[in-house]
Amino acid sequence: MLWLTLGVMSFAGVLFTVWPFLRENSRNFGIVAVAVLFVVASSAGLYAGLGSPGLENERLAHGGGPGGDMVEVVEALAERLEDNPDDVGGWQMLGRSYMSLNNHPKAIEAFERVVELQDGRSAQGLVELGEAVLAADGGQAMSPQAMSLFENALAVEPNNQAALFWGGLAAVNRGDTDTAAERWERLLGTNPPDDIRNVIEQRVAEWRGGTPAAAVDTTPAPEVAEAKPTPAPTPAPLEPGAIVSANIALSEAAQSALPSDATVFVIARDPSQPSPPIAVTRRSLAELPAVVQLGDRESMVPGRELSGFDQFELVARVSLSGQPVSQPGDWFGSVIVKPAENGSIVLSIDTRVE
Repeated sequence: MLWLTLGVMSFAGVLFTVWPFLRENSRNFGIVAVAVLFVVASSAGLYAGLGSPGLENERLAHGGGPGGDMVEVVEALAERLEDNPDDVGGWQMLGRSYMSLNNHPKAIEAFERVVELQDGRSAQGLVELGEAVLAADGGQAMSPQAMSLFENALAVEPNNQAALFWGGLAAVNRGDTDTAAERWERLLGTNPPDDIRNVIEQRVAEWRGGTPAAAVDTTPAPEVAEAKPTPAPTPAPLEPGAIVSANIALSEAAQSALPSDATVFVIARDPSQPSPPIAVTRRSLAELPAVVQLGDRESMVPGRELSGFDQFELVARVSLSGQPVSQPGDWFGSVIVKPAENGSIVLSIDTRVE
């Protein structure tokens, strides 16, 4: 049960951060992002086969399970690994769990143990350590350490999807767009999902066209959004396939307090079980006011589609950190949606997280 819980938690956390980022072809390759291409190989099913039958579940049964304290679940796994220091699967899951909790230093420690136990011969282990280092760098251009880890992963497994993804970005950071294009062309040959394929093809075409690519840097710009009048929002009709259509706008207070390059997460969640969210998409603050529509294609977990809920809470959150987890200083607005009664709503971002 512990392995299943951790697997679902890590898988959902990864999708929550990465899927919207890739779907919308953002140029800000988020520091905590783990390529969706790699999620398939790191889903909960993989870990179900790595669990230990002797693992005690007492703590899980008293608050560490689904709906309980996820931090407590991770702590239970960390305690278990003290007695089983050579459990590679356990260290992998611990590292991914720390990543989902944004505890990057702890994630690095766990993945370093994985690489050590695997003698550096696993591309997967090297990539995950590289991702943790990238996250811990705080969004700066890819560090030499992260680049080296991704290069080593490619040397071990030249067609590893995640290594090709990050190896392409590493090449861009070095100004080597030819290598970046070659790696992402190989990535296209691994049959990634259509939404991701579109992003990759656009970038490859850009690189092959000779347009210089700047080093990836996600440091927020210091400028503040200029004050401008916000038109009164009105509901917008549903597009085909959409479950909810939200006309999202900022209050005057929020508009004056937020930088123009902040990230907006639009989240549909079950009020009785907020985590993981049901569906999510991402926008830039500069796009608001805007109509945002969610449907089953934005659903995060297979078998848990948005259309299966009679009602849900829709939250629009402006994240100053660029991460989906709410932090002080963020702004948000929320409303309960009952699609059968009214799927077109107006949502104002007007409350500051203290």
